[in-house]
Amino acid sequence: MNEIHNGNTDQVKRVAIGADHGAFAAKEALKSYLTIAGYKVVDVGTDNGTTAVDYPDFAWAVARKVVSGDCDRGIMLDGAGIGSSMVCNKVHGIRAALCWNSKTIVNSRQHNNANVLTMGSGMHGIGEICSMARLWLETGFEGGRHWPRINKMMEIEKNRR
Repeated sequence: MNEIHNGNTDQVKRVAIGADHGAFAAKEALKSYLTIAGYKVVDVGTDNGTTAVDYPDFAWAVARKVVSGDCDRGIMLDGAGIGSSMVCNKVHGIRAALCWNSKTIVNSRQHNNANVLTMGSGMHGIGEICSMARLWLETGFEGGRHWPRINKMMEIEKNRR
């Protein structure tokens, strides 16, 4: 089955954003940055950087906002981004990508049509997080030769392979 790329996946208006307590400051800065850039940001928490919380709760909330259609894409921040990526990818319909530079950002969108970005606030400064997030939101999916691979990925998720 080949899906047809209709262009809508690249029209990002609403972005779900979440973080654990360690990434709270980065989330707040990113939320302000994206709002100024014209995105509607849906903050799923956490609401402070002092109370210890578990990143899976917020990663799950970001992923649910994306699969429900409430948000076009999602961004989740934790210490390294690894755990959040693993959690998000447990949610049916999510293609989360842990990215660490502009090359992985662009590849995750152009080739893999990632709909959730995870990053580690302990790995990047706030300025870098903001610029990578914006690049990710502005990078489109190329479609074409990549669709069969995306479809295979989604078939595996459905346990049909």
